[in-house]
Amino acid sequence: MKNKIKGCVYLVGAGPGDPGLITTRGRELIQQADVIVYDYLVSPRLLQLARAEAELIYVGKQAARHSLPQEQINQLLIEKTRQAKMVVRLKGGDPYVFGRGGEEALELVEAGIAFEVVPGVTAGVAACAYAGIPVTHRDFASDFALITGHEDAGRTGPSQIDWASLGCWKGTLVFYMGVKNLPVICGKLQEHGMSAEMPAALIRYGTTTQQQTVVGTVSTLGDLAVKHKITPPAVIVIGRVVSLREKLKWFERRPLFGKRIVVTRSRDQASELVDRLNRLGGEVLEFPTIRIEAPLDNQPIQDAIKQLHKYNWIIFTSVNGVESFFEQLHTANRDARCFSSAKVCAIGPATAGRLQKFGITADLIPPRFVAESIVEALGEIDDLDGKRILLARGDIARAGLPESLKKLGAAVDEIIAYRTIADDSSTDGITDAIKQDSIDWITFTSSSTVRNFFKRIDAKLLSGKKLRLASIGPITSDTIKEVGLSVDVEAGEYTIIGLVNAVCEEVTK
Repeated sequence: MKNKIKGCVYLVGAGPGDPGLITTRGRELIQQADVIVYDYLVSPRLLQLARAEAELIYVGKQAARHSLPQEQINQLLIEKTRQAKMVVRLKGGDPYVFGRGGEEALELVEAGIAFEVVPGVTAGVAACAYAGIPVTHRDFASDFALITGHEDAGRTGPSQIDWASLGCWKGTLVFYMGVKNLPVICGKLQEHGMSAEMPAALIRYGTTTQQQTVVGTVSTLGDLAVKHKITPPAVIVIGRVVSLREKLKWFERRPLFGKRIVVTRSRDQASELVDRLNRLGGEVLEFPTIRIEAPLDNQPIQDAIKQLHKYNWIIFTSVNGVESFFEQLHTANRDARCFSSAKVCAIGPATAGRLQKFGITADLIPPRFVAESIVEALGEIDDLDGKRILLARGDIARAGLPESLKKLGAAVDEIIAYRTIADDSSTDGITDAIKQDSIDWITFTSSSTVRNFFKRIDAKLLSGKKLRLASIGPITSDTIKEVGLSVDVEAGEYTIIGLVNAVCEEVTK
């Protein structure tokens, strides 16, 4: 990769959990790294940005469970960098806010290793914001403090926390890593003058779709934590700003907040659906059932590219077909000018949008995003008798479209632009989630996702569970019915946006 700097450690703040909170600089470094040494709270979606050949090393720390002692983490960073590696130390939140980044930086200095610090959004600010609690407000708090709730267990001297000052603090207090010591923290604050009625909150897994917020007072928060079974990771926020939560809790009011939704699309294609569901508050479980791969023989598509000028119509029935076709077009050192004499038909706005990115504006987008609508729409605007049509699509597409076009007198050349392959990744996670009845929705975006899902997951497992099935359109719905199940929601518009909207409308009824 161009301009990649090697032999350096980058202490990168990954933010508190929401992958969208990574900085631009942090994202760039993840994409360039040779080695990524990452913590427990780092979002898996950030790790997906890494290069395929990058080495990913987990060194996460949870309460009472450390996968690797800090001393060994320090040595690991030094060893990897001395191999002329570009190392990203990816830490939850901000590296220098209770992340031991300062200790790691000092070890690197002692070892003569170059390093750079990339600050991140810290949980003490972000988790509060996502919970509807501004850490400062002109009418409630003019200052705030970040305090560790878990001092070094090996400390022999007195506590470094100034409880006398904190007890009479007029602003906002945010404690990190303090769930275990919550009774002690609240007791110390009251002992040093804080009102027992001071508003207080616990925010678990802040900024993520698993966020859980419990609100009480300094005197009641400990009991509430036990009642609601709050465990780490969580931050404690204390101060009058907590009283603003009911009005400002924007994140937890999102329509899909708290809903666990399975996405069965191929991993390469899932990003749009995953992003939309995440933005609406859904917790997404990615379970790719298919992979999209190039055709085994590229010669037919290469031959068709050489003869594009001979076709009257070129039809694309999916984004995959567009992507694969133009990849081959560029391999042949050609571009959109090859389409000069042919008209182009695209099934659906997503396919048309992808064509637009390659410089092609579709001449026809049928009103319904199914193959039958293509035939109807073409027949209305053109006499197809004797016309040559190129149909670029997948290897498992239905035979009805080319047959219907031939009945109208067209000469149809059908080429395989891509193959749909069953994904063979582990089913353990999704099977366990279904058995535990912790899934709310399973989304299907094509018939192939349905078939491959139920080849790997016994449909009987779904019986008696709360989960519901969402389909992108009638063809996909028919395939769901073929396996003996009912469709709970079908998209009105057969697109990713239509599918998401249909689920939202059902959830918010």
